[in-house]
Amino acid sequence: MTQFIDSRTSQNASFANSISIPITVINTPQLFGQIGLLTAGTGTNPRVVFSGTISVQVPLALVGLTVTIVRGTVPTDPVVYSATSTFSLSVLAPQIINFTATDFNPPITPQLTYTAFVSSNLLGTVRVGPESFNGQLYSD
Repeated sequence: MTQFIDSRTSQNASFANSISIPITVINTPQLFGQIGLLTAGTGTNPRVVFSGTISVQVPLALVGLTVTIVRGTVPTDPVVYSATSTFSLSVLAPQIINFTATDFNPPITPQLTYTAFVSSNLLGTVRVGPESFNGQLYSD
């Protein structure tokens, strides 16, 4: 039977247009969420389920945004999820990126830390909110 172990949320911005954080370096990951899941009581087949959202204002140009989740705290740690969304030249309103991801059978340590990053392939992208990163740990 599946057992719930822990759940955490990293809420950087709760509302639309509540922040204005420019992405100033092309293709360089910028942290927008981090969680630490406690693992006491974890049984067999551990798995972490993630969800999140990030909203950005993109420049009037073809732009690609990449969301990456790592098991750890820096962009060079093991990647457990990565996806790129491309937005067209005609987009004027902020764009919302929602994602769901999993990490099956992670190595169990006292705490599993996961970090969510966003990067852009073009200058002029601005994080405007909301921004949220959530994770739950389950096992058998």
